[in-house]
Amino acid sequence: MPGTNLTRDEAATRAALLSLDSAEVTLDLTVGDKVFASTTVLRFTCATPGSTTFADLVGGTDVQITLNGAELDAAEVYHDSRIALSGLAAENELTVRALLPYSHTGEGLHRFVDPADGKVYLYTQFEVPDARRVYATFEQPDLKTVFDFTVTAPEGWAVVSNAVTPEPTPAGEGAATWTFPTTDRMSTYITALVAGEYVSKHDTYTGAHGDIPLGLFCRASVREHLDADELFELTKQGFAFFEEKFDFPYPFGKYDQLFVPEYNMGAMENAGCVTFRDEYLPRSRQTHAFYEQRANTVLHEMAHMWFGDLVTMKWWDDLWLNESFAEWASHWALVEATKYTEAWTGFTNARKNWAYRQDQLPSTHPIAADNHDLEAVEVNFDGITYAKGASTLKQLVAWVGIDEFLAGLRAYFKAHAFSNSTFADLLASLEEESGRELTSWAAEWLQTSGVNTLTPLVEADASGTITAFAVGQSAAQDYPTLRRHRLGIGLYDLVDGRLQRRAEGGYVEVDVRGERTEVPELVGVRRPDLVLLNDGDLTYAKIRLDDVSLATAVAHMDTVEDTLVRALLWGATWDMTRDAEMAAGDFVDLVLTGLATETDMTAVGRLPMYAGTTVAYYTAPARRAAVKERWEAGLRTLLENADPGSDAQLAFARAYAGAAHTDAALDLVAALLDGSTTLDGLDVDTDLRWALLTSLAAAGRAEEDRIAAELERDSTISGQERAAAARTVRPTAEAKASAWHDAVERDDVANETQRQIAYSFGRADQADVLAPYLERYLAAADTLWEDKGVQRASTVLVGMFPLPLTSAESLARVDAWLSSSPANPAAKRYVAEGRSDMARALAAQERDAR
Repeated sequence: MPGTNLTRDEAATRAALLSLDSAEVTLDLTVGDKVFASTTVLRFTCATPGSTTFADLVGGTDVQITLNGAELDAAEVYHDSRIALSGLAAENELTVRALLPYSHTGEGLHRFVDPADGKVYLYTQFEVPDARRVYATFEQPDLKTVFDFTVTAPEGWAVVSNAVTPEPTPAGEGAATWTFPTTDRMSTYITALVAGEYVSKHDTYTGAHGDIPLGLFCRASVREHLDADELFELTKQGFAFFEEKFDFPYPFGKYDQLFVPEYNMGAMENAGCVTFRDEYLPRSRQTHAFYEQRANTVLHEMAHMWFGDLVTMKWWDDLWLNESFAEWASHWALVEATKYTEAWTGFTNARKNWAYRQDQLPSTHPIAADNHDLEAVEVNFDGITYAKGASTLKQLVAWVGIDEFLAGLRAYFKAHAFSNSTFADLLASLEEESGRELTSWAAEWLQTSGVNTLTPLVEADASGTITAFAVGQSAAQDYPTLRRHRLGIGLYDLVDGRLQRRAEGGYVEVDVRGERTEVPELVGVRRPDLVLLNDGDLTYAKIRLDDVSLATAVAHMDTVEDTLVRALLWGATWDMTRDAEMAAGDFVDLVLTGLATETDMTAVGRLPMYAGTTVAYYTAPARRAAVKERWEAGLRTLLENADPGSDAQLAFARAYAGAAHTDAALDLVAALLDGSTTLDGLDVDTDLRWALLTSLAAAGRAEEDRIAAELERDSTISGQERAAAARTVRPTAEAKASAWHDAVERDDVANETQRQIAYSFGRADQADVLAPYLERYLAAADTLWEDKGVQRASTVLVGMFPLPLTSAESLARVDAWLSSSPANPAAKRYVAEGRSDMARALAAQERDAR
């Protein structure tokens, strides 16, 4: 039985048969707090009258179905989330009435009651296939139509959808009805409804193509954190930039941005009705990196208005193109049009490392993945789809030139507006405008898996003159493709104790092909102290440092002025550590040295995470205690020496809380929390208090009464979520058993709370108390995907993988499960990814022991 799955072939068959004229969706949100009423009228034509097909509806009860005036027996035609339709006419009208459940997993129509004030908030999340949880659909991206939404809700609510919000009309007994204008043609997954006791602020963007009304919405309890001026300024900068560069007016009339609770992702590009997780409205102080990432998310979703919403992929095989393009375009816009001019450095320090990790897992796949059904799509929202794809588009821009690239985009938007396309359509447009043959380039970059490694091959004579210089390229044995790379090579020298790029002849740009590419331009020049491949970060590849360059980087990382150069060096050394080519302890020492002067706040936030992983999993067991103490002591020095009130001070305080394990360190954490010790400039605000308390809880120095007291102080939904995490990290069998029950066995724990529990469950220093959970995890993984659904199952499978139990014996046990379990392939994918991390940790430990 298909269940909620849909294959690409089924979708193609249905798209060839049907053409949608319109969809009318009427929702009544006043039925109760468990269900809502949904009525859908779909009008469509059938290319072959007499044929059969199906519509989609998930979770309906009290279902009534009428096709072309004839009532169908729901018990007979509605099952397995599908409505069977037979004997279709040339022109058809399908009406479906049903009661549908509110969601608490962030899929479909999510309902949330704010514990801060009891106010109710609803929002939809439909990508990939969840519009069918709210109304009857033909749930696939290439069956676009226009929508008429009518919503009845309690009067006084805000009700927002894709079209301009109308004035409500009374509907009796404290209710009102909103009848929205007809939308533009769009796919089901970008339709949206947000309703509830939201508060809002409004403005207008006035541009070359006219006015765009702007709205910002959030919960009443977080109103004070809605920094509207900043968000409106960024939104206007984005519209000015994209409308000019794309040479196509914003297509959806108005632009509302809504910050919603318990959201599963960063944001969603619903046409004209973009939803964001409301953690993007921080209640506590954040570093510059947070605001840069938020700005990137805002512009990422805006770029989707053209790439994804205006022109939409025909099928999810081109999911990568939607996400990769938006990821590339948002960073490009940040650098060109906003104050976040070093956003590509942040991309290199964070997003690109995400891609490199994903691309070396057993689940790696081509950027243009073979998404043969919805189950495949749902697990491919990953670092390859987003960050590798964006890196590849950045390489494509370097390959063809930005002007030619934009010319191709403009032609593409005009040719396919409000319709569907494939990557072949975009490629044809780019080839025509650039004059370059791109089919072979696309084949090697988009249709193959794995990441290449580029290595400088340098020979020099006794005087230090380079006698031979080449770039070596290699690939993983299982993914042997060698690609073409447009590559910058930088030569860096120590000048007055600082590492600087050579003023004359210090940069060359070459095309790398095959296993070895000679670079004759560098023969005869003086050997530099450091050779940096991929200077400028034009391509996507792991970069190696030769022995001289690595020694220079380790000794002088803190003297490099350019943030992007540092990001590339951080990436190279982190890769070498993960690949067991650099000792774990050496990487930790390098991070402690470099953090003292690092100015890119993304790096300052991420490097402690990388070093923390290194300490916990990559150090040899015999050396781990000593490295842990060096790491903790080094972070304390960084914290005490940080400029008062600086972003670095806040980042180091968070990192120190995560690393504290000795009595002296935990005493300082406790003193900062209770106020008996203060650091000049450090505001121990709500979120930092939770970080400090969680540190104490993990060490067994904060029990339930202390956590409950903090929760009473912060009785918001965020406080409840942080309390759940603090309870989970306690090093007792009882705490782990309770967390397992809440995250794995219960179905009534809200999605974000479940995520906090799952991702707090496993700590490397709690292996003894976690020992029973290897077998419990594997037993649950057998059926979790079917039992709990995509959202809950994926959270458990990723967050609760027993990595703290890393050993050769655990690895063998996971291997045995992978070879014998009947689990869904999606579940096996996540277990295999965890297994890969375990194997990598063992290899790194062996290297570190030498």
